[in-house]
Amino acid sequence: MNAASFSSLSADHQRLQALVGAWRGEEEVAETQWADGGAATSDVLAEAQFGGLFVVQRYRQRRDGTVSFGSHSVFGFDQQNSVVTMHQFDSMGFVPASPATGTWNGAELVLERSSPRGAARVTYIFDDADAYRMRLHFKPAGSDGWQDMVSGVYRRVSPSSINGF
Repeated sequence: MNAASFSSLSADHQRLQALVGAWRGEEEVAETQWADGGAATSDVLAEAQFGGLFVVQRYRQRRDGTVSFGSHSVFGFDQQNSVVTMHQFDSMGFVPASPATGTWNGAELVLERSSPRGAARVTYIFDDADAYRMRLHFKPAGSDGWQDMVSGVYRRVSPSSINGF
């Protein structure tokens, strides 16, 4: 379902529509306790749902021709607290106790979430309507420093070029 009533959405809900579309990414995965470092490619398919109030994003990462990671995220805007929310479920299998929350700073959306394992911060930087950058950082529990996890550049592609979701 697309955002049929786009003009009736709040400005904050309208900003979420920047995520909507089919995207292909070139990524650099950092060496971590969960993954070996190296290059990856990804497909992202994001659709507006419930008249644009939410954006549902499916993500699939490939390394060496094999799917290495996948996630399903739901973005929304919590009007009461004035924050963007992201509920994410992924192939690591950890069940999030709460959504990531964050705000826009110009063309940059920064979301953070904490768990007993530590904190995660994802940053989306929208260069224009057809390209964005994403960076994921992690801070292990008990640590003061953020470590790189994944960074990538994503370009809009035809939805028909993304198969298998």
